[in-house]
Amino acid sequence: MRPELRKKISTVCASKIAARGESVGLSFYAFFANKNDDPELLMEAATWWIKTHELDHFEKAAKIKQMVEAGL
Repeated sequence: MRPELRKKISTVCASKIAARGESVGLSFYAFFANKNDDPELLMEAATWWIKTHELDHFEKAAKIKQMVEAGL
């Protein structure tokens, strides 16, 4: 996963956790605007989430942040 996507995911997760607490869940769509302005980056996130790690549609933001920061 490219560094810019890792940073974006970490930042969004931290923001969601700060706003809603440690138990907040999210999907990979949370890292993108409602319009598909960067389909390659969206597919990279989707591949990491669905194909590589076989995550559920919604996961805890804390778990995703930890995974991304660990380089998984």
